[in-house]
Amino acid sequence: MARPKRKDQAEPSTRERLLDAAGALLAEVGMERISTNMICERAGVTPPALYHYFADKYDVAAALGERLMERQNAVLGQWLERHRRGGIAAYAESIGELLRETADVTEAEPGGVWVERALHSTPRLEHVRLESHRIVTDLMADAFAPLLPKRSRDDIWRRVRMTVEFGYVALELLHADSGLSRDAILADTAHVLKLATLDLER
Repeated sequence: MARPKRKDQAEPSTRERLLDAAGALLAEVGMERISTNMICERAGVTPPALYHYFADKYDVAAALGERLMERQNAVLGQWLERHRRGGIAAYAESIGELLRETADVTEAEPGGVWVERALHSTPRLEHVRLESHRIVTDLMADAFAPLLPKRSRDDIWRRVRMTVEFGYVALELLHADSGLSRDAILADTAHVLKLATLDLER
């Protein structure tokens, strides 16, 4: 008689299997060619099982984007907590660490780089990216505001929102065929964001 699986050995849920399959396929065939039938075949499930969770391929891609953004945002939350006691200077000095960890999470996600591209290039998915960037901005502004008593939260939020967008564009450049080195992109981006963060104290 087979032993029951431990919790950490449990099979992924059908929804997670569908998302993993869709992520892998997205990397192979792109957003235009991917179909719900291809996803079902790769995941080993029937179309009704997919339609129990998702309306169409864009709904699947949106869920992939939400999962990626949640995992990236978890990295941000850990980074904010890790450097909280050091104030703005600690956040500024360690921004390269945040960029590298966020890139690592993206690259570890099934099809993560292609999910990132789809969120940026597909109008029906743009809301996922923008909502996540607003959440990131809120988290950073909430962490920074007590450290910047001379600035209004609206001012902090606006400045942070622009740096968040810049950071994500730079991370996308990591995965483009730009001919630029990964280390150089991360270092240059970290330098620009460090200066922008320190400037909040002025």
